[in-house]
Parts: sequence; structure tokens; C-alpha cells
Amino acid sequence: MTALTLSSSDAATLRADVLVVGVAKGPDGPVPASGSEAVAEAFDGGLATVLETLGATGAEGETTKLPVSGLKAPLVLAVGLGPVPGDGEEYDAEALRRAAGTAARALNGTKKAGFALPLASAEAVAAVTEGALLGAYAFTAYKSDDAKAGKGKGAKKGAAKGPLGEVALLGAKALGKAAKTAVERAVALAEEMNRARDLVNTPPNDLYPESFAAVATAAGKEHGLKVTVTDDKALLKGGFGGLTGVGQGAAHGPRLVKLAYTHPKAEKSLAFVGKGITYDSGGISLKPAGHNETMKCDMAGAAAVFAAVITAARLGLKVNVTGWLALAENMPSGTATRPGDVLRMYGGKTVEVLNTDAEGRLVLADAIVKASEEKPDAIVDVATLTGAMVVALGNRTFGVMGNDDAFRTAVHELAEEAGEPAWPMPFPEELRKGLDSSVADMANVGGRMGGGMAAGVFLNEFVGEGITWAHLDIAGPAFNEAGPFGYTPKGATGSAVRTLVSLAERTAAGELG
Repeated sequence: MTALTLSSSDAATLRADVLVVGVAKGPDGPVPASGSEAVAEAFDGGLATVLETLGATGAEGETTKLPVSGLKAPLVLAVGLGPVPGDGEEYDAEALRRAAGTAARALNGTKKAGFALPLASAEAVAAVTEGALLGAYAFTAYKSDDAKAGKGKGAKKGAAKGPLGEVALLGAKALGKAAKTAVERAVALAEEMNRARDLVNTPPNDLYPESFAAVATAAGKEHGLKVTVTDDKALLKGGFGGLTGVGQGAAHGPRLVKLAYTHPKAEKSLAFVGKGITYDSGGISLKPAGHNETMKCDMAGAAAVFAAVITAARLGLKVNVTGWLALAENMPSGTATRPGDVLRMYGGKTVEVLNTDAEGRLVLADAIVKASEEKPDAIVDVATLTGAMVVALGNRTFGVMGNDDAFRTAVHELAEEAGEPAWPMPFPEELRKGLDSSVADMANVGGRMGGGMAAGVFLNEFVGEGITWAHLDIAGPAFNEAGPFGYTPKGATGSAVRTLVSLAERTAAGELG
């Protein structure tokens, strides 16, 4: 894990391997951002000219390395911030977050880097901290020690050297207590997002319902949470037909895990519900070739919920938050649920299973009914639920649905403010009719069109009466199969954690509900 310190040194005197500065895209070429003054002085005021000569423009995602004399750091990394802000404006928090992440990724294997990016406010400090720690993330648990270090007989040419060792944040101390508070929050948030990423990246032979439950139990003890694990036998006895039905074809039985964080002065309560399919083969409705390889990521919703509850506890938020992890493996076998089977869900509703690859909504339905029994002020579920949502919104934006337009709008706005692209989706009335079944209360799938929204309509049937609810379909952004960008690595991203934490913070502050 990359360490972060607030340095009292300035850019000229900091002893580090690299000094990171920002450069913006101006109308006439690259414009060095605030924080780069010492570097500009080392180049006798000609930093912009040198950068332009090296091909730098200041565009977002651009990095330029240049040696420097006159500073304690021998190397400078200039990272693009995008367009120069207008008069009286600051750099956008997301631009700073992405720039810091880009720099951290570029410095993979570096022992210590000083970050001298523009820090005009506590919000900017938080953004740079988050970006640096998220960008420095690397999942190396399954790499041999020699390969990690890039040496030894087992090492491969170009092997990863491990993440950036230390980030020294320059200029934050000048902002006083507000900056320190912002850093503490950002560190907790980034560390838990990275823990969620680790869970999603862990291969399914090691992460299955029982082992995920063990991780949650250990984290609960560490952070003072009450953790309750309902195993497969208790789920069957308790009538959890969704979890039991999805998990009955697997060697590893399902689990329902509840993590409860409570604050003695809390006036509101939130329930977060996460889809935790630790591996999704599609069941009897087997996925086609080429669609199985990344299905360890189908528990990303549960990982996000897990991380959000832990973060709320670390921040001591004045709100009660419960996390429900609906964990199962969806496997084909002689005991697996078949298309045409009817499941009796927790709470009594019956569902005809027409497609066993529409399993996430089945485990979520059980968990939503269970969460509703505690009558929270709001329920938010998070799931890599439908390929249809990826078709609609692409790989970087998640869909937001809900039974209350104002709440849906609030969640969408919180996501955008937190740096997580999202888009509100409707609940067309005609989609419910498509879920009708001739033998059960409803079917688990409807027609081909509007599949992402139909999944939300299905879940809405299981929300307790009078409870405000939102559904986040993170199928697109939860797992990045393309190249890394900004602070987002290839593989697990930690999508929705920031949105859930922001929702908990706003609720604790009395700004929602």
C-alpha cells in the first residue's frame, strides 16, 4: 500500500526520486500550473518552452518526464490537467484526481514522489490524495516475489516492480485543519476502494461465498461492526429461495452477510445491498464462449457495499448503515436450478426462472426483502446486473433507477460530484407486464428490449412498502477490460463506493430525507 504524507518541505528542498507538477492546456501552448514555481525557476523561467519542445500540450492524461538540476529531486514529471480554468475558477476536482492518478501510474516502482499539484482548497487536496492512492494501486497478490521485483530466475522481462512507495503531498499544510481532515477522509476512502478492488480481482477459486464472508467477519472485528453470517443451511430453512436457488448448483454454498455500523447519535438509517455472485457461469443457461473469463467480477456490488460500510465506520459518520452481501456461485450441475423452475423467494413471492443467467436479481430480491424488515430510511442496491445497461450507457457510466424521483436524482448528483459517471433511468410501466408468468407471481426476465430497466422493475417488487429505494447497475464501470486511465486501473475499479459513502455523509449531515 502506498504511503501518503503531508510534507512541510517545498518543491525545491524535498528529497524525492521524482517531483510531480501540473501543466494545463492553454490557447498558445502548455501552461505550468501553480505548484510548479520552483521547477520553473530551475529552468530560468523557461519551463513552458522546454515542455513544448518535448511535445507536451497539457492535455488530460499526458505525462512528460524531464531531468532537472537545482532541486533535491533529480527528475520532474509534468502531468496534463486539461484546459486552463477560466478567470477566478479552480481546477475541477475530477481533473486533479485523474492527473494525480495518471502520475502515480507512471511512477510505478518509484520509492518516493513529491506531488506539487495545484491545491487551492481542501477539496483539491482530497482529490489529489484520492487520485494518487487510487492510481498507485496494483494487484500483485498472485505474482511471485521475483516477478514483483523484476529480478531472479522466475522474473519476466518488463515485470511489474510494484506500486509507488510514498507520496509526499506538498502545499496541503498551508490550508490548515481543513486539509488534514480532507486527507484523512480521502485516505480512508481510497484504502477501502482498493480493498474492494482486491476482492473483485481475487480469482474465484479463492474468493467464494464462505471465504468472502470470512473476510467480512474479520473486517467487522477490526472496525467495530456487528457481522451476521447466514449459511446455506439456514438460508434454506429460512425460505431464502433466491439465494438457495442460485447457489444450489455450486460446490460452495451461498451466504447472506449483514454488516451493521451504528452511531449513538444517528437519526437516520441506510441499508446497502450488494450482488455478490463470486463466479457467474450463467448456470444451466450457460454463457457463450468469451463471456466467462471475467465473471469473477460479478460480486463487485457486494465489494462496493462492503467497502462503503467500512468507510462509514472509519469516518465515524452519524448515521446507521447496514450492508447486506448476497453471496452465491452460479454454476451448472445436476443440482442447479433449471429454466422453468419456480422459486419461492424470501417473503413469499414466487418467481419462474426463465433464464438462470438472470441470477443477480434473485439473490438481491431476498436481501432487499430482508433489509426492508428493519425499515431503514432508504435502501440502495448495487449490482453488476445487466449487459443491457452496458449497451445503453457504455463501460464507464452506471445506471441509476429508483421508486422516488427526488431520491434517484439526489443519488445521481452525488455520484457525479464524487467523480463517478452515472445516468438516471426511467421505470416504464409496460415493462412490468413483460415480467408476468402463467405459473408464478412473476418471471425473472421479460422481453429483450429494455432489459436493464426491466431488471430494476423486478427488484422494485421486493422493496418494503413505504421505503425509499435506488438501484445502481454498475455492470459497465465495475471492471475495466481496456487499458488503465487516470486513477482507474485495468481490472477492478471500485465503482459505486464513493457514491455510497457520499450518500451516507449527506444523510448523516441531515441533507437528505
